Amino acid sequence: MASDKINILVIDDLHPCFFEQSGLQKFDITYLPAINPADVPLALTNKQILIVRSKVFVNSELCQFANDLQLVARAGSGVDNLDTEWLDKKEIAYINTAEANSQAVAEHTLGMLLSLLANITKSDKEVRSQKWDREGNCGDQLEGKTVGIIGYGNTGSRFAKVLGGFGVQILAYDKYKSGFGNAQIKETDMNEIFQNADIVSLHIPLTSETKYLVDKNFINNFSKPFRLLNHSRGMIVKTADVLEALETKKIIGFAADVLENERINQLNNLETAEFEKLRSLSNVVLTPHIGGWTRQSYQKISESLATKIKEFYNLSSHLEKGFKEEQKFP
Repeated sequence: MASDKINILVIDDLHPCFFEQSGLQKFDITYLPAINPADVPLALTNKQILIVRSKVFVNSELCQFANDLQLVARAGSGVDNLDTEWLDKKEIAYINTAEANSQAVAEHTLGMLLSLLANITKSDKEVRSQKWDREGNCGDQLEGKTVGIIGYGNTGSRFAKVLGGFGVQILAYDKYKSGFGNAQIKETDMNEIFQNADIVSLHIPLTSETKYLVDKNFINNFSKPFRLLNHSRGMIVKTADVLEALETKKIIGFAADVLENERINQLNNLETAEFEKLRSLSNVVLTPHIGGWTRQSYQKISESLATKIKEFYNLSSHLEKGFKEEQKFP
């Protein structure tokens, strides 16, 4: 191994295209997708780059033997499994690939919304059980609805795009972004979404600002019953308050690709009770955090990582911290 090569440690699975990218010859890649999390700290010795998906939380403890770490690259959107405050303090850069799976998330969100509206999941289960209930599964059309999108970054804007042909009014709010409205999307504030939305879709990162954003007070601000979609992070939504709203019919449908605790075989008593209630409801659709996970996004994420790593080492002296892609609460 050449002594001047930049050393990359990869601890999660990557598409083969990552390793085929031209320009990576100056990097020495240690590929350990099956590594035990407990073995990561020592493996970081003499590594300049760590590539991770969701296997570990990147903090001072994980990096205790990382004597030359310069960049943490996350294969996916969000940086909630990175201690960004500690990384900033140590002047270790971090990037993600939020743009690479935005189409996948948008399509998945649309699919779950249509499933809610047309009772697809509910009626599928019933037909498999030889129950033929047409009247009880009468659906509700998307056309004519008002959809509130909270967060107009990569996935929020792409979701708005896929909604374009459905004849809906789109209200979009982003706390840190402006000037994105057009003839199809109305840039607005939360008050208008509270007043008019029939459907609310969350496309925001998990931060100290957004943790449990959707609680009882948030829900009670809505002037009419609505359907809620969460394809962001589980802890943005307080499950107990959503369950209460489902019981009172303030929320008339809930679709979530994420949960507060996604280790569903390791739930505490309270979490178990909430999960059992969620999965018992016919107006709830759940999937296992697969919204951004398609064959196409798998490849795009790896391609994006390779490109951004090469750009970082070509341009880092100019970009400095401006290269970081941590999203803020819209």
